[in-house]
Amino acid sequence: MGRARGPAQPDLLGPKSLLRRLARRWRDPIIILPYLTYGTAQKLTVCGRVLEDEGFLPAADADTRWQNLVRFYKRLESDEVPGARLRARHLGVETQGVTDDEGYFRLELAPRGRVGPGQWQEVELELIETPSAKATANVLVPSKRARFGVISDIDDTIVSSHVPHKLRMILTVALSNARTRKPFLGVAAFYRALHAGVNPFFYVSKSPWNLYAPLVEYLEGQGLPLGPLMLRDFGFSSNRNHKTEAIEDILDTYPKLKFILIGDSGEEDPEIYSGIVQRFPDRIRAIYIRSVNPKRINEIEKLADQVAKTGCQLVLAAEAEPAAAHAAAEGLIQASELRAVRAEKDSEMSSSKPAVSSGALK
Repeated sequence: MGRARGPAQPDLLGPKSLLRRLARRWRDPIIILPYLTYGTAQKLTVCGRVLEDEGFLPAADADTRWQNLVRFYKRLESDEVPGARLRARHLGVETQGVTDDEGYFRLELAPRGRVGPGQWQEVELELIETPSAKATANVLVPSKRARFGVISDIDDTIVSSHVPHKLRMILTVALSNARTRKPFLGVAAFYRALHAGVNPFFYVSKSPWNLYAPLVEYLEGQGLPLGPLMLRDFGFSSNRNHKTEAIEDILDTYPKLKFILIGDSGEEDPEIYSGIVQRFPDRIRAIYIRSVNPKRINEIEKLADQVAKTGCQLVLAAEAEPAAAHAAAEGLIQASELRAVRAEKDSEMSSSKPAVSSGALK
């Protein structure tokens, strides 16, 4: 995660910092929110944010639109804690750092090849000045048994978000939650088949870091593979190359691992992924693009022809099933998993149909 932002070094003794510290005693409790990140046996990168605890509760199916809207507003208006000093520990290796002006932190540990069992490495975090504030960060170190990695978009790729229509997108996210927003038909089964319990997943999205927690809750609640999330700072002046840089950093971190790229045709995923294939030949196994904009079909088909010259295939499909069929044909998933994708799709379609009253059968 070499291109992730690093914390600035604030003036811990300046009057502004002192006033902030004195004001903390009237604040909500302080919490550490670690992000799911990735690393290697030589370097573990831990990122996150120190915030005031707003007392968020897990989303529920019965939550009203008003409750969802209030929760959404609170997340965007989160109260960060700048200048907080943290300590990180992993298997006897320790480091310290300080949050920047927006409460973000980034710490790096050098385990020198000493990592625990499993893909997720646990790093213990605590605030030096408030030892009771603790958290456990999880850093993904892919298994040596991984056949490939998967880098996926989220909005309009996994779940309908209407990204090209900004107002509609904001309303969709603000008035729903991780339980009420359902993934596209068959997507969860397709992703589980690609994951196969060992192939690492990475999610790159234009969503702001303020929405990190509900996005993780969404992945868990909808049965999607967990993986590091690469989001961006809130605001319209954010880095336009965010997605490209995030993908390139993942590829650079794991030079021996090949990848599958998954996105949609709503904005620039086809162009970004095509560029990645050109710069990283022989590293991309397949590109799957969900077709959400019929007007772009012809231009994306032309991109597919260019991608094909590298030996990679770009598959444009309106649903998960055709992508899963291609993956099965390429040996990326088992044939039995294709049947699971179809079964999940059929089950979701039948459950979404309105019930027919007994009177209507007369």
